[in-house]
Amino acid sequence: MQYTITRLASAIAFSALLASSSQAQTLTTTLLAQGFSRPVHLTAPPGDTSRVFVCEQHTGRVEIVELPSGTIIGTPFVDMSVSTGNEQGLLSMAFHPDYASNGLFYLSRTASPGGNTRVTEHQVTSNPNIGSATVLRQIVNWSQPFSNHNGGQIAFGPDGYLYVGMGDGGSGNDPGNRAQNGSDLLGKMLRLDVNAAAPYIPPSNPFVGNGSVRDEIWALGLRNPWRFSFDRATGDLWIGDVGQNAWEEIDFQPGSSTGGENYGWRCMEGAHCTGLSGCTCSSSALTDPVFEFNHSGNCSVTGGVVYRGSAIPALQGTYFCADYCSNRIWSMEHNGTGVTNVVQRQAELNPPGSATISQITSFGEDAAGEVYILEQSGQIWRITQDCGTSTYCVGAGNSSNPTGCTLTSSGSNNISDNSFNLIVSGSVPNQFGIFFYGPGQTQVVGGNGFICVSGGLFRITPPSFTDVFGSAFRTMDFTAPPMSAGLGAVVPGSTYNFQFWYRDPAAGSAGGATYNFSAGLSAVFCP
Repeated sequence: MQYTITRLASAIAFSALLASSSQAQTLTTTLLAQGFSRPVHLTAPPGDTSRVFVCEQHTGRVEIVELPSGTIIGTPFVDMSVSTGNEQGLLSMAFHPDYASNGLFYLSRTASPGGNTRVTEHQVTSNPNIGSATVLRQIVNWSQPFSNHNGGQIAFGPDGYLYVGMGDGGSGNDPGNRAQNGSDLLGKMLRLDVNAAAPYIPPSNPFVGNGSVRDEIWALGLRNPWRFSFDRATGDLWIGDVGQNAWEEIDFQPGSSTGGENYGWRCMEGAHCTGLSGCTCSSSALTDPVFEFNHSGNCSVTGGVVYRGSAIPALQGTYFCADYCSNRIWSMEHNGTGVTNVVQRQAELNPPGSATISQITSFGEDAAGEVYILEQSGQIWRITQDCGTSTYCVGAGNSSNPTGCTLTSSGSNNISDNSFNLIVSGSVPNQFGIFFYGPGQTQVVGGNGFICVSGGLFRITPPSFTDVFGSAFRTMDFTAPPMSAGLGAVVPGSTYNFQFWYRDPAAGSAGGATYNFSAGLSAVFCP
């Protein structure tokens, strides 16, 4: 039988149901794929929602994972020779914004031999799952004095230019003061026009024509930008910059920026003076981080991404980052002046069961904006909503059951399964009742019990009748209007609260009200 849903009518007094409370977003992680060798980057071609591409640091391979199955295609997309000492290797890749038509992609690696940072242009073959290792053009080739602090992230910005994150060259305390040296590309964010001829300089770069700073440079004062990303909705740039001995930082550049920011290294570590030379400490010319954390149990920031997927609407605009050693995961939002809603998420995002997430090397996005967590051990996890149900509020005693009426569910919270059921127990036998739901939670007196649902309320028709045991069962239908569209629609990420109103004539005869309510049931729905 198909059931329809309409607004709850006179059975419930609406004036008692207007108070609502917001509900916290509950997340979890599901395993996408495993068995990688030091995965450090995950991305996808623009518009390609069927695959993600994973860079393995020390093998030099790019592997393809099919979505949503998590199947790893047997042959690597590309296999490059890389230098593998310390923090070296294949560090990231980026697809040209017009990849669908030109097939161009870019690799960032420390080349073998020598360990130079190289960003090179390549092209896909006639097989869409095989890229060519042949270098079409060399976009960046810069020597590295040490084998750490290579940075290595590359990404196309919303302006169509290729951004390249360069570490300060390594060792400790930036001994060559390279991050503040405008004639050195190390310790910088570069901005390049790969649609132009060498040297690929956009004329709008902030230091073009400045004889003391190279034209490629977009921003400076970075130590080791290990993972940066653009918010695909706003164009804002988020940078995780690894600290020295005391402070880890997240830097932020608004999408409206024209470049030229100096993030302060080596005289600043986070928002703190290092005592080293190179710039004026705490100068107004420096840009402080928007978020920092110290080394109390932490050691190295892993910058992340802003969630812009559709599966968890409440996460829109939320940025994720982590610490490599402590496995702490933070989320936050930027309100235009600073970060807000900073939340530690590691306990929430640990997978169900005995699995744990540790040594986070990177966060990644697929073409749809869903977010993934990469572990050095070789596992890749997708951030998902913790779809399930929980009880709240209480069911007061009735004329047949002193402990009151309960409401539970069976079936699946996945909308695609269309098998979500509501189950009432402990009600009054052989009585008329109505299932209803709404977006908010409350607990106010109603009848002989408590009204637990608030907001725009919907009843599930036709009415139900309890059996001789005081039980009732109702199957929901997510494919039928209005559950499938409009008011009361259930979509991925929806959180709705359910309750059962039922008649209790015997209680009315004893001087009470003639109706009562079950306990409340809160349900989060997934795709």
